[in-house]
Amino acid sequence: MATIRTLAGPVRVEIERVRGSRFVAVLAPVSGEAGAQAVIAAERARHPDATHPCWALRLSDGIERASDDGEPRDTAGAPILRHLQGADLSDVACVVVRWFGGTKLGRGGLIRAYGAATEAAIAAATVVERPQLATLVLEHDYELSGAVQSVLTAHAATVVGESYGAVVTLRVTVPVGDEDAFVRAVVDATAGRVRPTTVR
Repeated sequence: MATIRTLAGPVRVEIERVRGSRFVAVLAPVSGEAGAQAVIAAERARHPDATHPCWALRLSDGIERASDDGEPRDTAGAPILRHLQGADLSDVACVVVRWFGGTKLGRGGLIRAYGAATEAAIAAATVVERPQLATLVLEHDYELSGAVQSVLTAHAATVVGESYGAVVTLRVTVPVGDEDAFVRAVVDATAGRVRPTTVR
């Protein structure tokens, strides 16, 4: 079974000030890009007085993103992401919030400071291994809810998103490698009326 390295829970650390500038790093496990963006948005809202909330995210589906948030290009988001890659962490987001201390740090100083904050957060975190997950979407009529739920339970699928309109739409995760068996089980349980699709 494919596994990934991720975090048991979020951590928040503050490193020693760098020439007056304050750096606080938040490192958190996330479920998908929407979850990562929610962590980033929460830190922006939490620190409205911050000069730069810079960030990077790394997901088990291969997505990697980073933002310098106004710092010189590749001096903040890139070093944050490099440290996540170096620790082989997936399904995580890291936000490093900076308050300018009055003295410019230069490109090298910024890269070192953002990297050091990320490294400190990784060192403080509890790293765990868990199965790599695949995300699937399925839509079904309300009358099929019982049949679908029985398959979700039997396959230890986790519902990570749901909406209720003319039909029920579910986003679920199952361990990578179990997708085909899960799809077959849903198709069989619903007499072919529901066929989950894998999200790429």
